[in-house]
Amino acid sequence: MNNTAMLLGLVAGLALGLLAATTGSPALMVAAQWSAPFGDLFIRGVQMVVIPLVVAIVFSGVAGIGDTRTLGRIGGSSLGFILGTTVPAVVIGMVGMSLGLRFMPRIPSPDGAAPTMSELPSLVDFVVNLVPPNPFEAAAAGSLLPLLVFAVLLGAAAGTLEAEKRDRLVDIADAATAALIRLVEWVLWTAPIGIFGLVAPATARMGLGLLQSLAVFVIVVVLGLALLITAIYLPLVATVGRVGPGTFLRHVVASFTVGFTTTSSVATLPVLLRDAPKLGVSEGVYDVVIPLAAALNRGGSGLFQGAAVVFLVWLYDVPVAGGAWVGAAIAVFFAASTVAPVPSASIMTLAPALSAVGAPMAGLGILLGIDRIPDMFRSGTNQIGHMATAVVAQGVVAQGVVAEGGMAEGGVDRADGDGDGGG
Repeated sequence: MNNTAMLLGLVAGLALGLLAATTGSPALMVAAQWSAPFGDLFIRGVQMVVIPLVVAIVFSGVAGIGDTRTLGRIGGSSLGFILGTTVPAVVIGMVGMSLGLRFMPRIPSPDGAAPTMSELPSLVDFVVNLVPPNPFEAAAAGSLLPLLVFAVLLGAAAGTLEAEKRDRLVDIADAATAALIRLVEWVLWTAPIGIFGLVAPATARMGLGLLQSLAVFVIVVVLGLALLITAIYLPLVATVGRVGPGTFLRHVVASFTVGFTTTSSVATLPVLLRDAPKLGVSEGVYDVVIPLAAALNRGGSGLFQGAAVVFLVWLYDVPVAGGAWVGAAIAVFFAASTVAPVPSASIMTLAPALSAVGAPMAGLGILLGIDRIPDMFRSGTNQIGHMATAVVAQGVVAQGVVAEGGMAEGGVDRADGDGDGGG
């Protein structure tokens, strides 16, 4: 997959969409809309193999670890990173938007009602729903998190079998993974055309007028996401994962670009899995951590949701007590963990946070109208967070191995960032 070609597809799509929106040319508008099926085909092609790919690699990774202490380090460090970075992400979004309000022009309320939003499940329901009564039904519904639980449990059970049976199952899963990754690689060769087809019609629909009316909101979100990357992700990658910021950023360009254009975490999984070894992450770590991060890690989404709550409260001039802000922040934190890896899903889980502060749900219509650009930036940021989770988990595992008298896998100093790590 050619990263330069992907970037050219992105630039071409933006150029055509903006020209269509600014000139009002019917021919350019038709051309932008005509490209949409290419984007749809690209997304469908990736989604076609994501579910079986995730199950296969997680099963193989868990079953092949064998050492329960190592598995505990991988899972614990991953969850700790995800939870520990989502909280500051929400705070950055809320505080940043509070500062940005002074530069924001007044925006009228939208006409009509916002779409119906599903309620955020309670903590008990969230935990209960992690165990799928029927894994095949969960797969058909695209419920990634319950499938991960099933794959982890099945892999852990397979890891306790005698070596011959365990190795046979792992070999089958590895063979299936290899075939699925090859299929995804074929699909990703169409990425430049698919990215063009995704970006051009979306930009043409939004137009410059809509971008200008909510420019401050978008700028604050984008700057907040940049702060999350530079002040939270990169320091943890450097200190715990022992990978230099420059090296890390070079090897997440492809995953950021795919996430930026597709606005889907699962669509980026094959690229993350391909590039993780280049950052020194071992197969036993990235096979488990990256799918887990794709299902749970939503730092960019949490930041956007925190900013959106503050923006809508200001828009409708809703008085909010201090305690209500705390409740809204907690609701955003849990909502960010339930965001589905599909475009604009962050908006669909905002209702509980708005309810906590008394803001009307009709304001969500505004967000849906301008969401494409923030969605691209927060999705790209989520991909950086996924890779950062894997790098930090690798650092924790390597430190544990060294502490027990062994040698970190790979036998190289990852701090200098000079080795590509294979792949």
